[in-house]
Amino acid sequence: MTVALDADFFRRWMSAVSAAVDREADQLTELDSAIGDADHGANMRRGLTAAVASLEEEAPSSPGAVLALAGRRLISTVGGASGPLYGTLLRRTGKALGAEDSVDPGRLREALRAGVEAVAQLGSAARGDKTMLDALYPAVEALGDSGDDFGAARRAAEEGAAATVPMRARRGRASYLGERSVGHQDPGATSSALLFAALADTAGTVATGESA
Repeated sequence: MTVALDADFFRRWMSAVSAAVDREADQLTELDSAIGDADHGANMRRGLTAAVASLEEEAPSSPGAVLALAGRRLISTVGGASGPLYGTLLRRTGKALGAEDSVDPGRLREALRAGVEAVAQLGSAARGDKTMLDALYPAVEALGDSGDDFGAARRAAEEGAAATVPMRARRGRASYLGERSVGHQDPGATSSALLFAALADTAGTVATGESA
């Protein structure tokens, strides 16, 4: 992709994430009911709805500001661990993007990498712990050297989420279940896959000249 990614692109991405989570909220909650507090879908839906409303009201003018505002709203409206983790992902990514009016895909890839590392640090987690990182790390890696292989990132995130099924949770609420956490897909990894699916969809509309 040669097109620059501006604030409008990032607003549309956040809107697409919100719509995807809204569609899949029941599934996310069902997954969370098996190994968590049965509120992941509802919490993420509430937080993203609030984030999109704030973006429409305040209309940040740079990609970094869009993600920073969305992250702040997630932290302030989403309960449990999801708010701080997703909020940190978006805020740290936004900070890494800086104040430029637009960024290229390679810059976004590097910023996302910084955001994912911040999530790992906050949660004291690593790949293989059966968390959202199991979708986030492979997705960022799959973006490729140019940072624009959004379809590959989507597939990698989805495969990473599915790969959490046989894992034993070592972090988060699910870790309290020990071996009983095996056999269930991690809800955070699943919602992280939706994040990258929405990114791929948004990039697709740019590539074809469609509007969101």
